[in-house]
Amino acid sequence: MLSVRDLNVHYGPAQILHGVSLTMGDAPLAVVGRNGMGKTTLCQAIMGLTDASAGEIRLDGRRVEGLGARRVARSGIAIVPQGRRVFPSLSVDEHLSLVAPRRKAQSPSAAWTLDRVYESFPRLAERRRNGGSQLSGGEQQMLAIARALLMNPRLVIMDEPSEGLAPVIVDHLVEILRHLATDGIGLLLIEQNLRVATAVADSVTVMVNGRIAAVLPASQLLEDEALQSRYLGIARSHHH
Repeated sequence: MLSVRDLNVHYGPAQILHGVSLTMGDAPLAVVGRNGMGKTTLCQAIMGLTDASAGEIRLDGRRVEGLGARRVARSGIAIVPQGRRVFPSLSVDEHLSLVAPRRKAQSPSAAWTLDRVYESFPRLAERRRNGGSQLSGGEQQMLAIARALLMNPRLVIMDEPSEGLAPVIVDHLVEILRHLATDGIGLLLIEQNLRVATAVADSVTVMVNGRIAAVLPASQLLEDEALQSRYLGIARSHHH
């Protein structure tokens, strides 16, 4: 579904991504790593929000690098950005109505509509007249995810979707993400929360200093504390 080959990204003189390559099929893929490792830059480069200085990005075999975010979105990629990025003054209904009528589904079995969103996210239905600034963090995240799904994309990129959410909301989020594959929607999940990443994806890509350091089964990373410490700086502590 998605192929990234030898991707390089610079911000001014600083190189952020160094020859990043990854591939994913229909199954979800998680990308994990500490802060400042280049995960968000990877998201932005795939989405066309940041220009790559070299490399290829293909969606179902079609090159999308250099198209710009608008054309990348039309090609079938949607993003749930870090920090949600909802409009404070627009109601939930207005947010969703902006994208709902755009086009037919890119995925074979996907058919996300306003009715389905409100059925799948009952809290959004209850808050449909409320503005973005009146929503809790969890409600804003549900809105950002629903907004992306209404694009009926081939692939959705989620950048740190569990960040700042209460554990009960995170559990609900995991259930939603697990069901995306049944709609034929691919999921590229960027996460610092190892529990979420490994609960959603069977395969994990680890980023270190703008490079792919490892690709391994999620179960292996979850069970190996030495690997967690090496790649993610996670160490068990009696005080944790």
